[in-house]
Amino acid sequence: MNYEEFRRQLGKAGLTAKDFAELVKLNSNSITNYAKSGEVPSHLAVIAALLGEMAERKIDFRDVLSRIEITPNKPRGAGIGKFGGKK
Repeated sequence: MNYEEFRRQLGKAGLTAKDFAELVKLNSNSITNYAKSGEVPSHLAVIAALLGEMAERKIDFRDVLSRIEITPNKPRGAGIGKFGGKK
């Protein structure tokens, strides 16, 4: 799914990219970085499409997602742990 369609689906659900990231326990920068490539991974596209469809059908997706224990991803990258690199 291209990033614009992804944002359209989120809009149908009344969500911004930041709201979506919080909902699925991802870093909001991870979501907005997909705008650079123009494509969103299929697993995120499926979630966005389902949220948009649920909202159109007046199904409270927030209630559904609140019943799922979503474990946030662990931070990764060169700046983790201390300035200038990994521990």
